[in-house]
Parts: sequence; structure tokens; C-alpha cells
Amino acid sequence: MKKIQNFYQEDSHLIDILKNYLDEDFFAFADRELHHFGALCAGEIDERAVHTDREGQPKLVKYNRFGEEISEIWVNEGYKKTVEQTYNKGIVGYIHKEIPELRKKGNYVYSYAQGYLLSHTEPGFYCPVTLSMATALLLERYASEELKERFLPHVLSTGEVELYEGATFLTERQGGSDVGANDTKAVPNGDTYQLWGEKYFASNSGMCGVTMVLARIEGSGNGTKGLSLFAVPWRNDDGSINGIHIRRLKDKLGVRAVPSAEVEFKGADAYLVGEPNKGIYYMMEALNLSRVCNAIASIGIMRRAYLEARNYALHRTAFGQALAHYPMIKETLTRMAAKQEVETSAVFHLVQLFDRVVSDDIPTTEEESVLNRLLIAILKKESAEQAIHFSHEAIEMHGGNGYIEDFILPRLLRDAQVLTVWEGTANILGLEILRLMNKHQAHEYFLAQVKEELSRLPEGLMKLTPPISEGIEKLETLLELVVSANHDTQTYHAKRIAEMMVRIFESVMALKDAHTFGGERKRMIAEVFIQQTWKQTEWIDEEMKSVEYFDEIVGVNVRI
Repeated sequence: MKKIQNFYQEDSHLIDILKNYLDEDFFAFADRELHHFGALCAGEIDERAVHTDREGQPKLVKYNRFGEEISEIWVNEGYKKTVEQTYNKGIVGYIHKEIPELRKKGNYVYSYAQGYLLSHTEPGFYCPVTLSMATALLLERYASEELKERFLPHVLSTGEVELYEGATFLTERQGGSDVGANDTKAVPNGDTYQLWGEKYFASNSGMCGVTMVLARIEGSGNGTKGLSLFAVPWRNDDGSINGIHIRRLKDKLGVRAVPSAEVEFKGADAYLVGEPNKGIYYMMEALNLSRVCNAIASIGIMRRAYLEARNYALHRTAFGQALAHYPMIKETLTRMAAKQEVETSAVFHLVQLFDRVVSDDIPTTEEESVLNRLLIAILKKESAEQAIHFSHEAIEMHGGNGYIEDFILPRLLRDAQVLTVWEGTANILGLEILRLMNKHQAHEYFLAQVKEELSRLPEGLMKLTPPISEGIEKLETLLELVVSANHDTQTYHAKRIAEMMVRIFESVMALKDAHTFGGERKRMIAEVFIQQTWKQTEWIDEEMKSVEYFDEIVGVNVRI
């Protein structure tokens, strides 16, 4: 079976998206760079990812040969090479600083395109990249000029100075998602602070040069409103560890590339970022960025799972025919292709909106800001669940081979599983949706937007809209019940609202793609996606469009 040579070159839909969202000069630059990066991800980065997952996982070196505690993390040489190649491509740096060739800053669309390709092969490593992106955002927006000068050039490094990867430490043993229960203390020490306490799930420990930490200044109130944000360098100027002790590394189901640790602060020097007691508000901005990264990782896993399933079905024979000969296989692959492309369009629609909302140069409305947060919540939830589903489908396509670690699929499934948990479970995201509805009327903005998008469609696509319109009516009925209901009723229905919203939104995106990009294939994808999403063929499917459209959508001519 032929190995995939270049994840970018394989993905004409991603290329269409980037042409749509980037100006001509930026696209020319991105197209060239992503061709190179796509080959790296499909080649040597993919090979190193296998080694890291199987034999080269991070290890804690607790003591040196003299018995002195050093709390250092060992990573393999291949991992270090992936760090160098990825960050030097500007996956973090070019969001915030000028791309020399273009003489202007990059943006999140380009960075997330890189992250999407990287997540085809190493979603575990995309976690440290995400944490570095969050660190850069927090430092640039809220740190003093002195702290920016000290840390930002290193966090944004593309090879010209030493790289400081970033991290964000929130989770404590007694709190988990209840961040307000955190009790790490920040004790004033002249113009700085010293931290005392522990963080229970601290990812990128030992690899980060600086970490952003939530802690409670002595005398501050309880709950989230008493938390402040601090920049904590991992090492002192003399190279020694800055009062940070790693108790142990977590033995995780997946994403084994990233060292996640239990960390103790024992007088670590820390620097206040922004105003006291506003740490949770700052960190929520970083959390929203991380949720977008989570969705990017999910669609990357979806795409790799689909590619592996497709290529195996074309290569493997059963009962004298290629698997791709059989209608059930065709249906599975066609539906996977349609869902993955529409999900990718939906996520990158969110990314270009996120780019606008976080930019200081582009004025945005309250409606755009609220819709940004709403789409983050519903798409993070949906894409994470689909990453698991796609990995499962690809394993089943491979049969027994899919269960063997020689193939990538077990790792994809293990890595996908964490994406439903990191940055907020479905329940936490449901609560976020309720907050946006109750405080900002997010549901009204959402309904107005999807109705407007539907009204712009040409007549030829309008015949595909009835199930979407019926879905909108059902959502409006549900919202009428929930908006005025008590708390228990609201929380009971929160995930149902999210699921209905994402069905509607992605169906609209499928039709918008058919209109924007044109061509029979995009229309076929919209048809298949809408049929599948609204279960129009759940029992009887006389047309069998998933089979009829197989060659056009899957993009191969199969001799059967």
C-alpha cells in the first residue's frame, strides 16, 4: 500500500479554504511553506512520532548522580528535532511578529493550517504548541513591557534566539474543572511573588521555558475572582530549577509525546501578569484559543483516519475484490469524506472569525464576539467526538490489522480520546453555551446568522434546505422551553442545544461551500452530508447517493 507522501498536497479542500481566507501574496507564501511542511509531517515527523509513542516517551530524571533533586525531563533526540522544525516554521511566532518575506504579521488561519497538518501525525506534540500559543497570547496582551521584553522574543522564536516553549498550569487535585477551588498561594516578595502549592495536571512540564500559572495572592477572596495570573520561568538565570519540583509524570492513555506532570511550587519566583484578581478572565481567553486548537487537532485526526481507511480499502482485497468495490465500504468512505470536509470548513470559518475577534487592529461587534465563543463551544465538542468516531471507523475498515500497533490507528484512537476531555468536557461546554445564552442572547445571534446564510443561497441549492429549516424550527421550540426554565431544566437540555446547533451550522456550511467553491463534487458532498446529518436515509435509502457519488467524492477511480 502506497504511503502518503504529503498531507498538504493530498488536501485540495484545505487549499481551497486558504485561497478563500488569505490574500494573494500570503496564500502564495503559505502554499509554498505548507507544501514543505506537509511533506515533513508525512515523512520524518511521522516516523519520529512512532518512536516517541512506542519507545521514546518523555522520562522524569528526578535526581542527578550525586542524589540531588533536579526534576528534569528527558525527551528523545527525534522529539527535539520536531520541536526545532515546527517552531522554526513560525507556528507560534508568526502569529505575533512579522514574516520577513511578506513584511507583515501572520495570522491564526496560517498557524492553524500548520497545526492541522501536524495533527495528522503528532496531535500529542500539538499540545505543547497550543500551550506556547496561549502563553504568547497572554504575555502580549497583558504582561508589562518589562516582562514582554524578557520572555516574548523567546516564546516567539523562529530560530534566531533560544526557544522558550510555553505552558498554562490551572488544574489542581481538589478542583479539576472547578478552577475556583484552586489554592496555590502567591506570597509577595518585594516587586515579585513566590508561589507555594501544587498543580496536578501540568502539561509540557520541564520542556517549557516559562509557564502561566493561576494562583491566589494572600488576602484575596475565594473562588475564581480571587485568582491572579503569573509568569513563572522554569529556570533561574544560573540555570537552576526555579523552586519547581516534579513529583511524577502521568502515565497517559494517549498523547504520550507531551510530558504531563504533578508539579509542586516551593517558593518559585513569579511575576504578576495584568491586574491582581483578574487571572481567570485572562486565562479564559487562553482557554478559548486552546479549544480552537483542540478542534484543529480533531479535524487533523479525522483526516488521517479517513486517508488510512481510504487507502487500505483501495489496497486490500477480500473475496477476490478490493474492499472499495463493496457498497457498504463505499458508503462509509463517502460519508467520512463529506463529514471531514464540512467539519474542516466549519472549523476554519471559526478560525477566521477568531482571528478578527482577538485582533487589536480590526474592530469587531458584540455579536461577532459572542458568536465566536458559541462556535468554539459547539465545534470543540463535535469535532472531538468525531475524531474518536473516525478512528473507530478506520480501525474497523482495517479489521484485525487496525488493532495492531504496527499501524497508526491505535495511536490515533488513543490520542483522539483525550480531546473530549482537554479544554472542557461536553458537560462543561454545555454550561458555557447556557452562560452565553443567558447573559448575551447567543442563541438569537446564532439563529439570525444561519437564517441569513440560508437566504443567500442560489435557487439551485434551496431544494436541499428543508431539513435544515425543520431543524431550526425544532431548535426554536427547544429554546423557547429552555430560556425561561429553571437551572436544572436548562442544564438537562444544554447538550441537546449544542447538538442541534452544530447540525444546523455545519449543514449551512456544507451548502455555503457548494455555493462558494462550486462544482458538482461540492454539491454532492452537501447532499450526502445533509442526508446523513438529518438521518433522511436512516431506514430506507433507495437512491444510495453515498455509493453513486463515491468516485467523485472520494476522489479515486476504482476498477471493480
